[in-house]
Amino acid sequence: MWSVVLILSLVALVRGADWLISGAENIGVAIGFSPFVVGVTIVALGTSLPELISSMSAVLKSAPEIVVANAVGSNIANILLIVGISAIIAKKIVVEKNVIDIDLPLLAASTLLFVLVAWDGGINIYESLILLGAYVCYLLYVLIYKEEKEIEKRAEMVVEDEIEAKTKFKAKDLVAIIGGALLLAVGANYLVDSILELSSFLGLTAGVITIIVVAVGTSLPELSVSVKAALKGKGDTALGNIFGSNVFNILVVVGIPGLFSYLPLGEQVMLIGLPVLIITTFLFIVSGFSKQIHIWEGLFYVAIYIVFVVKLLGLF
Repeated sequence: MWSVVLILSLVALVRGADWLISGAENIGVAIGFSPFVVGVTIVALGTSLPELISSMSAVLKSAPEIVVANAVGSNIANILLIVGISAIIAKKIVVEKNVIDIDLPLLAASTLLFVLVAWDGGINIYESLILLGAYVCYLLYVLIYKEEKEIEKRAEMVVEDEIEAKTKFKAKDLVAIIGGALLLAVGANYLVDSILELSSFLGLTAGVITIIVVAVGTSLPELSVSVKAALKGKGDTALGNIFGSNVFNILVVVGIPGLFSYLPLGEQVMLIGLPVLIITTFLFIVSGFSKQIHIWEGLFYVAIYIVFVVKLLGLF
C-alpha cells in the first residue's frame, strides 16, 4: 500500500509543479515580464519545485535526513540518467562554447562548496546561509551578465516552444496555480510518510529510499525538458536545464530547509552519495569540455547509475 502511496505522491508532486508553473508563466507574461525573466526565475524554480517542497515537508515531519539525500540523489540522477538517456535518444548532444566558459565553472564551484560544507556529516544554519548566499550570487550573475539571447533560447524550450504575450491572464491560470499548490502540498505530505513507512518495512534507511526512488521521481520534469531539447538539436538547452537544476538543488533545496533544522547526512549518503556526486560532476564537466556527449557516453552514464543503485542497496 505504501509503495502505491509513494508513486501517487510523486505523480502529485510532478503534476502539481507543472500546473503551478504553467499558470505562473502565463500570468508573468500577461503582467509584462519578458520571456527572459520568466525563463530564469519561474521556469528555473519550476523544475526543482518537487525537490524543494518534499524537503521542506521532511523537515516539518522531523525527518531532516531526507533533505540532503534528496538533493544529492537528484543531482546524480540528473546527470547520469537525464543526460544519459537524452544522449541515447538523440544519438548525440552538441553544446556551445558559452556552456563551457560559463555553466561548467559555476556548476563545479557550487558542487565544491556543497561538498565542503557537507563533509563533516551535516549542514547547520550558518552553512545553509552560505549556500543560499552563493545562490543569490549565481542568480545575480545570470540576470546581470549573461546575454539575454542565450537565456531566451533556454526559456523557449522549457516553456514549450514559445511564450506568447497575453493582454490579460485567464481564470484558469489562477485555478492552475491553486490546484498545483494543493497537489504539491498533499504529494509532499504523503511522500514523506510513505518513505518513513517503507524504510521501516524494508529495513532500509529513509536516505537510501530517497536517494534512489524519490530523486528519480522528482527529476522527471528535467527529463522531459532535456529529451525534448536534445531531439530538436538544442544541446545547450538540454544541458542548460541540468546545470540550473543541479545548482538550485544543492544550494537552495538544501539551504532553505537548513534554516529550520540541522540536516544530517546518513551513512550511505556520506560514504556513497557524496563520492559519487563528485565523480559524476567531474565526468559531466569532462564531457562538456569536448562539446559533445555521444551515445556511448550516455550508455556509460546509465551503466554507472545502475552500479550506484546496486551499491546503495548493498547487493555487492
